[in-house]
Amino acid sequence: MAIAVKQQIEEAADAGDRSLDIERQIGNTPLLSFRRVTRHLPPAVRVLAKAEWQNPGGSVKDRAAYFIIRQAEAEGRLQPGVTIMDSTSGNTGIAYAMIGAAKGYPVKLFLPENVSPERIAILRAYDAELVFTDPLEGSDGALQCARALAAKAPRRVFYADQYNNPANARAHFEGTGLEIWRDTAGAVTHFVAGLGTSGTVMGAGRRLKALNPAMQIVSVEPDSPLHGLEGLKHMASAIKPGIYAGDFADSALFVRTEAAHAMARRLAREEGYLVGISAAAAMVGALRVAEQLAEREEPGTVVTLFPDNAYKYLSEAFWRA
Repeated sequence: MAIAVKQQIEEAADAGDRSLDIERQIGNTPLLSFRRVTRHLPPAVRVLAKAEWQNPGGSVKDRAAYFIIRQAEAEGRLQPGVTIMDSTSGNTGIAYAMIGAAKGYPVKLFLPENVSPERIAILRAYDAELVFTDPLEGSDGALQCARALAAKAPRRVFYADQYNNPANARAHFEGTGLEIWRDTAGAVTHFVAGLGTSGTVMGAGRRLKALNPAMQIVSVEPDSPLHGLEGLKHMASAIKPGIYAGDFADSALFVRTEAAHAMARRLAREEGYLVGISAAAAMVGALRVAEQLAEREEPGTVVTLFPDNAYKYLSEAFWRA
């Protein structure tokens, strides 16, 4: 009996130790419901959103960064003394910096100079090396600079290449999509998500399609090349990620920056959810899908994903409107 009790105590202690690991806190984020912004919808039409800011780095990008790093370690491309390098608009960089700090890897990031000051402050707090690129070139400019350096980088640098790394989408195939299916008990009928690297749409979307071939996947993009939806790409005018398949989503929605800003204010002031700009754009898209279902008098469960909260965007002027 004493041996059995001792074993139970040791197992409990091991479990407790694991719960402290940063990587083990990634994923299994909750689904949010809404009271006021969806009150015009019939009861048969539901809208839900995954609260990805509950990941330890504060965004959905923790998932992709962890899978990318884990895969590189397994392949021997990332070892002690090697620097993680990539381009970012902020959130993936924060995830790299967080996991890099936990695992002892230096991190070097290329990012547009006009990313929010909050993101820069967080990255500097993690002691990441930052290289700022032309703000007019956006995330594509940062990507091109990172690629140029990667082509001549020394062996002690691991180029994570989030836009082309299959581990990005696999994080959502193995995690996000399954979580949505589980937490809706298979009731989800539509998955709506923004396009940035496209990892979320491609990974979670493929998993949900595998579970239910009738699943509708809806992508959300900015409505023009010049936009303020940080983290999202206008695919027709941007460098397309290697993991992106333009014919995969069943439909595409295009959102104006002003509509996303208005939705961010509504979610904060009517629901108590202080979300980021891309999250607000995703909600605009999810509501459009839900309203179309209501017009056709069809039932449905529309699930979207809130990549992060608003804490990295509070310096933006639109909050004061």
